[in-house]
Amino acid sequence: MTEDDIRKRDIFNKYLELSAQDVAVFFKDKSSFVKSNHCLACQSKNIEMAFVKHGFQYDKCQNCGTFFVNPRPTMEMLGQFYADSPSTSFWVKEFFLPVAEVRREKMFKPRAEFIANYFKNQSELIIGDIGAGFGLFLEEYKKIRPQDRVLAIEPSIEMVEICQNKGIEVIPKTIEKVEQQELFNVLVAFELFEHLFNPEFFLTKVFENLKPGGYFIFTTLSGLGFDIQLLWDKSKSVSPPHHLNFFNPESTAILAESVGFKVIEKATPGKLDWNIIEGGLKHENINPGRFWATVSKYGSQKAKGELQNWIQKHNFSSHMRIILQKP
Repeated sequence: MTEDDIRKRDIFNKYLELSAQDVAVFFKDKSSFVKSNHCLACQSKNIEMAFVKHGFQYDKCQNCGTFFVNPRPTMEMLGQFYADSPSTSFWVKEFFLPVAEVRREKMFKPRAEFIANYFKNQSELIIGDIGAGFGLFLEEYKKIRPQDRVLAIEPSIEMVEICQNKGIEVIPKTIEKVEQQELFNVLVAFELFEHLFNPEFFLTKVFENLKPGGYFIFTTLSGLGFDIQLLWDKSKSVSPPHHLNFFNPESTAILAESVGFKVIEKATPGKLDWNIIEGGLKHENINPGRFWATVSKYGSQKAKGELQNWIQKHNFSSHMRIILQKP
């Protein structure tokens, strides 16, 4: 899998351009932004400004390495942005839908296989997908474990209708507003954590909605990831107001344990870190530094493959997977 398989470069760049334009409309008035005086992960007050991008300040925790938008838009402002912004509409119609089936095969199907295999020795489960979108994960999961009850937890009116038309049971809310106490054996969320206004409250609500012994499995961006650390504020993954939070394996564990979870796995199974760096270098004149330009020009495919394997193995990929369990 390459970056171009799951997101076309020109379309992705157009989406980021529209997002930057939307900032001037939806976030012009920053007077109601919420300021935090401590790290969102470890609560340390030793936070310093890292950089500013599109008018949003990112602060970095000097204790655990987490960086995040601070001050940050309110949940209401973010909700309006995701509901009404041109960039959101573009993302659905022009960015996601044309590659939806490719993403199904290369992303959602492997996720479904991983999670179904993880619970292969367990009987009937109730599993919920937080931010289910088009329902691709649940469709693929249901093919493997038809005995399980699957639910989409999705606030978007359009996405709710799409999931219902596919025969998927839907809770038409965000998890923060769901009151189904201890309903689920398993909850999942993919590429959602980086968007959240309040990650601690989100995890608390997930905890409440899980049965004792239940699992929460999610993926998100790691701020210690290879490509993000190299490109820093020039990274396309750092794209406010969409991506507000950049935790890492250790800081995510700190926050999860403070909520009450037991950390089962903190891994970075990403495959695209080097591909992102090399693609930016070759196609967009992004400068990752002299050494990495040298690796791109003179390194063998074997060397590049081994580099990506090292990044993945040692938790330095920007794609992070966390498995938590409620005691």
